[in-house]
Amino acid sequence: MLKTLCIAALLIAVTVSARAADELASLKETSPKLSAAGPLAFGPQGILFVGDAKQAAIFAIATGDKAGRSADAKLNVAGIGKKVAALLGTEPLDILINDLAVNPASGNAYLSVSRGRGPDAAAVIVRIDTAGKLSELSLKGAAYSKAALPNAPAPGGKGRSNKRRDSITDLAYVDGRVFVAGLSNEEFASKLRSIPFPFKSTGKGTSVEIFHGAHGRFETRSPIRTFATYKIGDDDHLLAAYTCTPLVKFPISKLVPGKKLKGTTIAELGNHNRPLDMVVYNKGGKDYILIANSSRGLMKVTTDKIGSIEGIEKRVKDTAGLTYEKIAGIEGVVQLDRFDANNALVIVKAKDGTQSLKTIALP
Repeated sequence: MLKTLCIAALLIAVTVSARAADELASLKETSPKLSAAGPLAFGPQGILFVGDAKQAAIFAIATGDKAGRSADAKLNVAGIGKKVAALLGTEPLDILINDLAVNPASGNAYLSVSRGRGPDAAAVIVRIDTAGKLSELSLKGAAYSKAALPNAPAPGGKGRSNKRRDSITDLAYVDGRVFVAGLSNEEFASKLRSIPFPFKSTGKGTSVEIFHGAHGRFETRSPIRTFATYKIGDDDHLLAAYTCTPLVKFPISKLVPGKKLKGTTIAELGNHNRPLDMVVYNKGGKDYILIANSSRGLMKVTTDKIGSIEGIEKRVKDTAGLTYEKIAGIEGVVQLDRFDANNALVIVKAKDGTQSLKTIALP
């Protein structure tokens, strides 16, 4: 029996390794041209996925960053905003850090950055190694592939009327697929897309509907702001957070292109708030969801009863559903990602506007 299990494990490892090599080999174009750099996610072999909302496209870029990581590595860079600006030859007020992603293979952190403000801002990817050294990821000669979203909102508009900006709000790579949240140009605008990788074709995505407890109604036009994958029982799910702040589960098996899917609202975490990032982790034998928020700080949400809890379909005055605790002592988190099994990497913004990169223990 043990021999059979060992052979099975070896076959799985060989299959995964072969698939990763195929995925890297699929990046046949060179020198990608980003119009915007938004949500980030890592795949195998140092492949970085970048959401470009201006082009309404996902880029898969070979970073060459495949080196092993130190088990005790930590990343702490004070004044990260100032240092990014200095690297790019500008002032802190002229840069905007859009997202943070950690390469699980190396432990290096990557930032998607806008250099400049407004429609002419340049898209830049900045790498921070585990020694805290910053460098710009050169795209010249870098291998890549690209998946264009076929039904994205038209470009143009300002503020909330700029729907193209929300064509890609978050993304993740899981087991040969890139999951993308955002808006489409359709009546049921909120979309979840499951795009096979290597990229060949991009479907219309699944239109998703939720009940928003704070608003007391079903909604189809509000985009998912951040999400994470999570297995509930034997079924893979996406846990998605929306503005004001419903937490919703979607079974991945039901994400059918061109179809509609109603999610189950499993928590209302308080209105007048925008979720920024979320990660799922295990501590003390239990799974938790850690969510960074614009006005409600860090929340540690329990997954107890996540599979059996009744969906919220009535107006909620404040909070309901899965319980949570607010994490004291860590204020101003604006970016969040898993660093390793026991730690998260965050960017915190002080009251004076300065930003710092910190490794924190998962609570």
